[in-house]
Amino acid sequence: MSEAANTVSDAVAEADSEQKYKLSLKVDIENVGPCRKHVRVTVPRADIDHFSEEAVKEIVDTAAVPGFRKGRVPASLAQKRFKTEISNSVRQRVLMQSLEQLADENTLDPINEPDFDVESLAIPEQGDFEYEFDVEVRPSFDLPKYDGLKIERPSREVTDADVDAYLEKFRAQYATNESHDGPAEANDFVVASVEFTRDGQPFRKISSIELQLKPIVRFRDAEVQGFDKLMAGAVPGTEKQVEVTISQEAEQVEMRGEKLNATILVGEVLRVKMPDLGGGFLDRIGYSDVEALRTEVRGMLERQVVYEQRQAVRKQVIEKITESATWDLPEQLVRKQTENALRREILEMEQAGFTTQQIMARENELRQNAITSTRQALKEHFVLDKIAEQEKVEVTPTDIDAEIHMMAIQRGENPRRVRARLVKSGVIENLEAQIRERKAVDVVLKSAVFEDVPAPVAKADDVQALSISVCGTSTVVVNPADDEE
Repeated sequence: MSEAANTVSDAVAEADSEQKYKLSLKVDIENVGPCRKHVRVTVPRADIDHFSEEAVKEIVDTAAVPGFRKGRVPASLAQKRFKTEISNSVRQRVLMQSLEQLADENTLDPINEPDFDVESLAIPEQGDFEYEFDVEVRPSFDLPKYDGLKIERPSREVTDADVDAYLEKFRAQYATNESHDGPAEANDFVVASVEFTRDGQPFRKISSIELQLKPIVRFRDAEVQGFDKLMAGAVPGTEKQVEVTISQEAEQVEMRGEKLNATILVGEVLRVKMPDLGGGFLDRIGYSDVEALRTEVRGMLERQVVYEQRQAVRKQVIEKITESATWDLPEQLVRKQTENALRREILEMEQAGFTTQQIMARENELRQNAITSTRQALKEHFVLDKIAEQEKVEVTPTDIDAEIHMMAIQRGENPRRVRARLVKSGVIENLEAQIRERKAVDVVLKSAVFEDVPAPVAKADDVQALSISVCGTSTVVVNPADDEE
């Protein structure tokens, strides 16, 4: 970077620390859709000249030009020699200051950065400077009454049978699959090829995939119901056909609701071999004995009960306070936030100690209804955010540290490693928003009237979740250890 460019950059930083020059802006703001504004800003020539004079003066005072001492460079020479640097400085100052002044003097309340390319803008040599952009803004609405809500709170105790059932799921994560000579039974795996056809024409082929005989096999964008019954008794060479309906919210819009025929050809049957709860396995997972593991599992299940209570209570709170949230949201915003919403729910499940397979099953279920659920989640976010703002709710670094520490304990990881992963994936911001919303719900719950009711029976572990979409590439070989196609 040239010395003149450094001078300009330093001057801008110095100008930021001083009292801002007030521009005589003309601003037109127009509604162009749900939660979307079109903004047109006109900066008068007098304001542009003011910044041009400042930039030239700083160049004259500080730039080194052969044949001239600092501070003695003629203004006309400085303007000619450093035209690009001066132009960039003026543009930077005008945009920065006009956007700041725009934000101070208008209640836009933007969600994202303005949608325009700064580098494509140029300050004219004559006349006013005008630029325009679209920006997504928070919806405007009145908060409903949220004190004294009547809430049903599901309640249940963790039993020894619950601990036994969870231990089976936990051990299954360390299980191995061995070739089996007999017919397939419930919870066995079949190694199969799957060919999908559409209207009799080849659509996609999965050359090799391990499918478990569970009631539901769930892809990211479709699912097979009654898979355990369909494949019961299967042996190598068994061929079965089933119809599959693509989710109404699949990523490929043109495939939503389409019906495909799937032909499943079994190549091998595998039986699950569970690890013994012996010393070697316990040493591997870091427990001294079975009772220590059972104690940890019981504590984890109790946290899951709290999670389920929180989710049920939260759902009721949200339903009550968003009844009047009938405003629309832009489709683009909904789609951008879909992955965010998925990551946040997965984050909560990780914190509560659910198994990888349970989390993946829930993720695939969410993906099949992602747009509808995200639209509702956004409305919930805006309402809770407004409650948090009104109640002056804050999230402190200590709050975030405590959450990360709990996640680290539950996953058997170092807290620094957990934090690094959250930062790298961008989920750390989701965590902060999650804590803020939870605190907002807690504010509502402080004045709520509770009635304890029996918790619904927990869902059976009847889903095999696959990190693969039916509407993907034409041919794929899936390794069960892989997370992606």
